[in-house]
Amino acid sequence: MAAFATGATRSLPQRGPAPGLRFFIYAVLALTLMVLDQRGGWLERVRYGLQAAAYPLQLAMNSPSAAWNWTRKIFEARDALQVENARLREANRTLRMANLRTAALEQENAALRGLRTRLPGLVDQWLPGEVIGTETTTLRQRLVVDRGAANGVFKGQAVLANEGLLGQTLRVGPWSTEVILVTDPEHAVPVQVVRNGLRTLAVGSGDPETLTLPYLPIQSDIKEGDLLVTSGLGGVFPQGYPVARVAQVRRDGTSPLAQVRATPLAALDRDRIVSFVWFRDTHPAGPAPRADAPRGGDPALKPLATPPAPAPPPALAPVAPIVTPASAPAASTAVSAAPAAAVPPASLPTTTVPPASVPAVSKTSTPPAGTRP
Repeated sequence: MAAFATGATRSLPQRGPAPGLRFFIYAVLALTLMVLDQRGGWLERVRYGLQAAAYPLQLAMNSPSAAWNWTRKIFEARDALQVENARLREANRTLRMANLRTAALEQENAALRGLRTRLPGLVDQWLPGEVIGTETTTLRQRLVVDRGAANGVFKGQAVLANEGLLGQTLRVGPWSTEVILVTDPEHAVPVQVVRNGLRTLAVGSGDPETLTLPYLPIQSDIKEGDLLVTSGLGGVFPQGYPVARVAQVRRDGTSPLAQVRATPLAALDRDRIVSFVWFRDTHPAGPAPRADAPRGGDPALKPLATPPAPAPPPALAPVAPIVTPASAPAASTAVSAAPAAAVPPASLPTTTVPPASVPAVSKTSTPPAGTRP
């Protein structure tokens, strides 16, 4: 055991060159490679090849971190894009709403300007209103407007649209008003033809595109294309405001009345802004007062005196008879027989003539000129 233990602790004999020699060899080799690389640069190719061989290893080692960074950037960019898209969508929605409001305001301003420029000259005050309800059936043609008694609106007031007459107020509430349209079957408008002044009534038909003129005789002078305006009668509408244009005229020999249809100028089913109007009482084109309405007018106007009757013509002076001696009996006979043969008694009206204006005529005299025997 002692011998084994002593032999186990004995060092093994060393093989190969000594460490100093190895260091010397490596140092000389390094210096030689450095000198050759500096002068010839042939190690660049070796370095290039080693880099090409090491690149997959570098890529594989850096792939997890690169993949994580790439994934993180993708999600960050996606979140940023979503936030940006939401902001842009909200801005677009806001701009669209502003554009719609601007377009609506432009249309409202245009309608108001149209109403203002088309008001008749006899309008003293006017009040625009917005339509908030409609009822357009064959039996009722009505609108509800957001103006009422609190705004001064009264029953029977004329309501105008941009292009023509709309109707009149039917029921007035505190803050809203029901307007009956001209096309309502229960409504009639006194109108006249601009071309010749023919007056008649335009009655609603229950169709927002049609008015009827049922009271025109078959021989009336009316034709397609004639413009109908208010006549000013009835005490509601002024004179000369456009109502409709004649679209169809039919004359049937079996009926004594012509069948006339007209198209309203106002867009009754599309107008959103309407106008309540107050007229000047003293204007000559204002609506004529109704029979039950109180009399009014210009207090400066006074009744005119009736002109005197014309003087009667002077009486005819008596004419002296001229008698021919030889033919007196024959002339007398001819004079006495002429009235019975010339004009039958039934064909002439009986006229009473004062005695002073008829001269005395004898049987042998000739009737004076200018008198009927």
